[in-house]
Amino acid sequence: MSADSSPDVRFEIGHVLFIDIVGYSKLLIHEQSEQLQTLKEIVRGTEQFRLAEAEGKLLRLPTGDGGALVFRNTAEAPVLCALEVSKALKKSS
Repeated sequence: MSADSSPDVRFEIGHVLFIDIVGYSKLLIHEQSEQLQTLKEIVRGTEQFRLAEAEGKLLRLPTGDGGALVFRNTAEAPVLCALEVSKALKKSS
């Protein structure tokens, strides 16, 4: 296939933040739900999450006891998001 006849392909770079709850499987079912809900609220409340989502540059992949966030805006976004989550978790515990 020649280069002229190939379809336009668009590549993007994604920067990933993986988050999970340590000891999740040892929690009671209702505790699992509560912990997961708390984590979701904290993550959704971060500035980096809100900015990337508003720009349409965020992909969320749930994993059961956490998730992966793919930021397609900046390489710093997942790091800054992780710092925000860490600070919020320290305040809530």
